Formats: sequence, structure tokens, C-alpha cells
Amino acid sequence: MKRFFLTVTATIAIITLVNAQKKANQDSLEKVAAKTELWEPVPTVVSTKNPFVDAPSDAIVLMSGKDLNSWHKESDKKAAGWKVDKEGITTIVKGSGNIESNQAFGSCQLHIEWREPAVIAGSSQTRGNSGIFFMGRYELQVLDSYNNPTYVNGQAGSIYKQFIPLVNASKKPGEWQTYDIVFTAPEFYADGRLQTPAYITVLMNGVLVQNHVEIKGNTDWYKTPKYYAHKEKEPLVLQDHGMDGGNPLSYRNIWIREL
Repeated sequence: MKRFFLTVTATIAIITLVNAQKKANQDSLEKVAAKTELWEPVPTVVSTKNPFVDAPSDAIVLMSGKDLNSWHKESDKKAAGWKVDKEGITTIVKGSGNIESNQAFGSCQLHIEWREPAVIAGSSQTRGNSGIFFMGRYELQVLDSYNNPTYVNGQAGSIYKQFIPLVNASKKPGEWQTYDIVFTAPEFYADGRLQTPAYITVLMNGVLVQNHVEIKGNTDWYKTPKYYAHKEKEPLVLQDHGMDGGNPLSYRNIWIREL
């Protein structure tokens, strides 16, 4: 019996030692782990409410459906000549020209909704052609690409004449479509040489179509893209292409977050 008690006592002692060692090891690991924990700066709280309807609380709303006071004509800086209807939808007025934002932006997150007319006369590049120009020069193509063959680096979701979209996520004409974009602005040395290029990631209707691609330079429809030094922030431009068959497309709910 005495031997039994000694064995039990020894077992308890071993278990106690093992548990003590485990705790010591855990305490040591927690001290090491604490060295990799960052407690500041604390991220700003951003309210998202309904992310499919409302802009984040820190976003700049560029098109709310009330007016076009955040925009002007690109050509002469006069009032934007596009039409805002009673439903809050902005439609291109053919021949009125491109519009650009009053405010200039660099790196940003952009949400934009657009709709091709339900009936379009034309094909290829004449079906609801428009474009979104970051910093006034790097174009994300807007086009009716639903059952509409065209050159693939010029279809909807393409970085025009530079990058083909990963997939064609286009909806039918007449349905609202969305772009959610992360754009990283290029940087230049003081002498005008390119330091770092621009990058862009695009989700079209919730589907990834451009995955952090490196923009090759200014958008041009017939020249090889090339970078030219410019300011750190430039306006956002929406295009009146003039090739819409008389049925211009529409925009709504545009907001942007500076990064």
C-alpha cells in the first residue's frame, strides 16, 4: 500500500512539473508574440451601412443623382452638359463632350455604376462607347460587350489598348453594371522620369477582371502607350465618345475614396 501511495505521489509531482513547464513555455511564447503585436496607429472607423447602396462614410460622392455640381466640361471648364433626370440618373448628351471632376485625385478606390441603353444601333465600338479616365489619361473602357464582338483589348473591362479583361462579366443592355476599382497613381522623379508606374485592379459586377496590372502609360487609340510626367493629383474624366448610335449610356452612384 505504501508503495502505491509513493507511485501516486510521484505521478502527481510529474504532472505538476509538466503543467508548470507548459505554462512557462506558454508565458514565454506570449512574450515573444507580444513583440509582433501593433497597437497603433488605430485604423479610422468607417461606416458602411448598406455597402450595395450607400457610399462609405469617408467617401467623396461625385454623382448622387441630384446634380452635376461636382463636374464640369473638360474642354472649356464650363458647366457639365450631361442630363440628370428625376430618377437621379445622369445620361450623356451626345456632342456635349467629356466631363471631368472639379476635384483632383491620385491613388483611389472608385465605385461607379453605368447602364447601356436597352436598344443600341451599332456594333463593335459603336455600341454605347464611353470610358473612365483616371488622372485624365489612363482609361478603363466602358462598352456594351454583351454578345458584341470587338477587339478584346477594347471591350468592357479592358484597360483600353493595353490589357484584356480576365473574363467578360457584361450584363445585358438596359441593366445596371458596376465597376469597383483600386487605382495606384504613378510617381515621377523631379526630372520627369518615371519612378513607379500606375497599377489598377478592377471588379466588374463583382467579378475580378483586372488583377493589379501595371499600366503601360497614357491611353492612346493608335500610339504605343507612354508615360508623361504630371501632377500627383489630376481630375477623373468620363468620356462622351460620340459613337453611341444615338442612344447614349447613363451613369449613377459614383463615389471615390482617396488612398
